[in-house]
Amino acid sequence: GGIAAIFYTEPVFTMDLDIFVKIKPDSKNKIVLLTPIYDYLQSKGYSWIGEHIGIEGMPVQFFAVSGLEEEAVENSKEIIYEGIKTKVIKAEYLIAIALKVGRGKDIERIKRFIEQADIDKTELSKILKRHNLNAKFNRIENQG
Repeated sequence: GGIAAIFYTEPVFTMDLDIFVKIKPDSKNKIVLLTPIYDYLQSKGYSWIGEHIGIEGMPVQFFAVSGLEEEAVENSKEIIYEGIKTKVIKAEYLIAIALKVGRGKDIERIKRFIEQADIDKTELSKILKRHNLNAKFNRIENQG
């Protein structure tokens, strides 16, 4: 969300880092468990900060993905950030995810993307169509 957006728009304050992960559900219960990730991090000395785990001073949350978010992760772009190879979700998917969530700050983020980022409008249109988000996007775009 907020951290990924800074690769495309002017930075704004964000309190945490969201990490999307693809995890296969437990075959017996069909439940996705993030516990192994958090247990591993705790074993390495990282501790809870409210609903986040603190990693090198940054509050972090992990989210298991499916649907739109899984597609976003699969189509993320590789970058080098401070000498570390990582992946960042493309701007077009960040818009779609923000639209899906739809909180006030998400709508503001979409408006910043429209104003500031170099968006592939054809790709965005295809993503929005696949995930039935066109009408929501058109309402925001028409608001200006």
